[in-house]
Amino acid sequence: MEECIRLEYDVDGNNFSSAGNASESVKRTLKQLGVDAASVRRVAIAMYEGEINMVIHAHGGKAIAEIYPERIDIYLKDSGPGIADIDLAMKAGYSTATENIRSLGFGAGMGLPNMKKYSDDMQIDSTVGVGTTVFLRICF
Repeated sequence: MEECIRLEYDVDGNNFSSAGNASESVKRTLKQLGVDAASVRRVAIAMYEGEINMVIHAHGGKAIAEIYPERIDIYLKDSGPGIADIDLAMKAGYSTATENIRSLGFGAGMGLPNMKKYSDDMQIDSTVGVGTTVFLRICF
């Protein structure tokens, strides 16, 4: 079995002051491990977008990062409202964020598209009323 460093974080829903703490911690860890700067940047962007989505739409959740020598696998799990139409949610600019959230500078509808753009693999499993799990893989 491959050696893996597993990091797990609670993402606090509706708390914008702590949003990004998990992605920042993973970013620091990757730098300490000597991962190249371009890969670290991709991970930081994709994971931050996922965290923000959990804060805005799902009232929080769990962020899990499994770091391998050649890649990172990220699992973003929540028990929020779920995504009714994943294809629509993947369209740049589409957002279900409230006006209040948008007034804070969030909810522009770029979260999922950016997560896909900066990942080598992205999978979304969502059930309305149950929650969503997003899997991201970024290779170094």
